[in-house]
Amino acid sequence: MLKVKDVDYLNNYRLALLFSDGVKKEVDLEPYLNGEVFGPLRDINLFVQYGLTPTTIEWANGADLAPEFLYRIGK
Repeated sequence: MLKVKDVDYLNNYRLALLFSDGVKKEVDLEPYLNGEVFGPLRDINLFVQYGLTPTTIEWANGADLAPEFLYRIGK
């Protein structure tokens, strides 16, 4: 099972992620910050309030994204 093992804030809505398979990727989440759950994260002060769960990253408002999705959109 793929997991996010580490996360670092880069800038704007970009994060550097380390996955459980050892691959490092950068993700730009700006295009995905829409709707009731993710829309509030357009406020950069809220966006940077994230933490690691046992499998992925989660924001203070409870929003999270599947590690497989983050892996797929990462570069």
